Amino acid sequence: MNSIMKKFRDAENAGVSDFIKKYGIVFVLLFMIVGISIASPTFLTSTNIFNVFTQTAITGIMALGMTFVIISKGIDLSVGSVLAFAGVVAASLGQVATATSKFYPNMAQLPTIVPILAAMIVGTLCGVISGWLIAKTHIPAFISTLGMMTIARGLTLIYTQGKPVSNLQPGITMLGGKVFNVIPVPVLIYAVAIIISWILLNNTRFGKHVYAIGANSKAAEVSGINVGRNIIAIYAYCGLFAGIAAIVFAGRVGSVHPGAAVGYELTAIASTTIGGTSHSGGIGTIWGAVVGALILSVLANALTLLGVDAYWQQVFVGLIIVGAVVLDMRKNTSKK
Repeated sequence: MNSIMKKFRDAENAGVSDFIKKYGIVFVLLFMIVGISIASPTFLTSTNIFNVFTQTAITGIMALGMTFVIISKGIDLSVGSVLAFAGVVAASLGQVATATSKFYPNMAQLPTIVPILAAMIVGTLCGVISGWLIAKTHIPAFISTLGMMTIARGLTLIYTQGKPVSNLQPGITMLGGKVFNVIPVPVLIYAVAIIISWILLNNTRFGKHVYAIGANSKAAEVSGINVGRNIIAIYAYCGLFAGIAAIVFAGRVGSVHPGAAVGYELTAIASTTIGGTSHSGGIGTIWGAVVGALILSVLANALTLLGVDAYWQQVFVGLIIVGAVVLDMRKNTSKK
């Protein structure tokens, strides 16, 4: 009888432990919201809530692509620079015909779809190059994407001569606006990106390959998975989302500076790490990355409302990243 009761208690404890591991991050977010709303009543106003979601959209889109990369046991340090590069290319093609500082003086105003596709293509190509270097030369992802980060930022400065690109056409600035003057368009784009990423990761062969490569790339290769081709596709997907984030960024700001998005890659990495994606590979979810991105945005918004200096906000984000990775390592060690 005692042994039966012990097994029941062990099973119950294991169930509680699994529940906390799976949904603990949601409770952290809820506790944060309650605590911040008490400290600053303006936090729960509709205007501020929409502002938080809008702030989350750009880095959140990047975090979705980063989730695929980290699940595959990789890293992409280039997405911030890729966003800037894709952004200035798109902005240069998306200026109004009457712009005073037109990037291409003799070019007529192009359809909005052209700069959008340009940003997506530039982002995807940067991802393909990073993935190809990793897959074919077997250099660490850290080195490959660090190189791409430097190259993309350099190309951004060369392309613009260090000058911002502004006077964007309404079709682009609309992407940073609101539907019916209520719902932010960046949030709608983010929602679509979440749905696509969730389906891709959970209901396709590609998604299963991402998990398999992260868990054990050699075993995945032996089982018939083309690891190299999938790695290129993973980084291409991450680059694509950096390109999409570039369009949202351009629409929201109304211009793109060559120094834009510095540090965004760290926020994207932090979002997916806080959301439970393991740097050991093979573990991670889209909803976790979404919650992680929301936690960072809520924290940044709260610190701003409470009057905390922006420089200290970076310190807090850095501490959160380190803490999340430490917890992830301890969790994986305990499993072994």
